[in-house]
Amino acid sequence: MTAPALVAFDLDDTLAPSKGLIDQRIADLLQALLRSVDVAIISGGNEAQFRTQVIARLGDADAADLARLHLLPTCGTRYLRHDGSDFTPVYAHDLSDAEKTAALTALREEAERLGLWEPEPWGEILEDRGSQITFSALGQRAPREAKHAWDPTGAKRSLLRDAVSARLPGLEVRSGGSTSIDITQAGIDKAFGMRRLAEHTGIPLSAMLFYGDRLDEGGNDYPVLAIGVPSVAVDGWEDTADRLDALLPTL
Repeated sequence: MTAPALVAFDLDDTLAPSKGLIDQRIADLLQALLRSVDVAIISGGNEAQFRTQVIARLGDADAADLARLHLLPTCGTRYLRHDGSDFTPVYAHDLSDAEKTAALTALREEAERLGLWEPEPWGEILEDRGSQITFSALGQRAPREAKHAWDPTGAKRSLLRDAVSARLPGLEVRSGGSTSIDITQAGIDKAFGMRRLAEHTGIPLSAMLFYGDRLDEGGNDYPVLAIGVPSVAVDGWEDTADRLDALLPTL
């Protein structure tokens, strides 16, 4: 493709270790990108994670550059832009109280029935992210090594996703990260977020370039590839950094 007008990224295991801060190398590369093109980050993580993992690490970026940064937490159910002083919501598709209750109940009951409810987790297993309910099998603060070892084939997540989905026909239930299940309003995944991004920026999907670690069919980044966004599969943030080193001179 010709030089992209916008470069987009998954967050965990693409720009940063899962739930970890972006490395200074990634922070420098993002700031270099922002001086040339628009940049977007889309992830199942919540707004607080974006602020801790990314925004806090870009403290020396100027407002003109940050105005080109598009943040889409919870798979694009929220969209944040910089208003000159802080990142503020452009939109938010929050779940209703009834939808949240149904999702939380179904996740707990089906996880317990399937033997997937961890009795001693690292932090909360269930989280209300406003526009998304998230199940983290080992808890929100589980170490990366334990998370990657819990379900390497994705079979546990698929089993739980199918069981919960059958109880929530009006909601979207999908596998998220290495131990997570995400629930949003129906029809919402990363493809939804990218399409909304195209609408708000006027940048066509074909002029974007996306980096993600789960572009395999069934992975939570695959919907971006499936709607025609040129995409690059990466294996961790270091791989992303190496690829950005090669991309920047072409912009």
